[in-house]
Amino acid sequence: MATEYWMSGPVEHIPALLQPAAHTLLQANHEINILMQDFPEERLWESPKNVASPGFHLQHISGVLDRLFTYARAEALTPGQFAYLKQEGQPGPSLQELLDAFNAQTHKALLQLSTTPENTLTEFRGVGRKQLPSTVQGLLFHAAEHTMRHTGQLLVTVRIML
Repeated sequence: MATEYWMSGPVEHIPALLQPAAHTLLQANHEINILMQDFPEERLWESPKNVASPGFHLQHISGVLDRLFTYARAEALTPGQFAYLKQEGQPGPSLQELLDAFNAQTHKALLQLSTTPENTLTEFRGVGRKQLPSTVQGLLFHAAEHTMRHTGQLLVTVRIML
């Protein structure tokens, strides 16, 4: 890819006001898949200098996307989502399993963006058990920026390790 997603024009089927979130998710997905292409499996759960392991970042990004997009749909988290949250950072899944989960979650998020009516973006959405105030747009944009934040952390961690 010669150009970053945000400079590549609109993402097909994504509403205009959600283009920045789609561009961010596509960019993170692209960067992570390239970054982790030849990463040694045996180092996936190492925490250099006491920072989060590459495995944690991959698990966490997928989990946060799932949870925040669930809240954006005005749904409560499922027992499966709570179980996933509890195991984030625990060694187990392989690199390929983590990448497959991340790729699937990114695809699912993009599908949700494509079906989100722009006139719902300012609707209230409660977050978590306390129902902290947010909006559909706030959740979708935070999911995208949080994904990119962890993409940057993953990039630095991997470069330090290799």
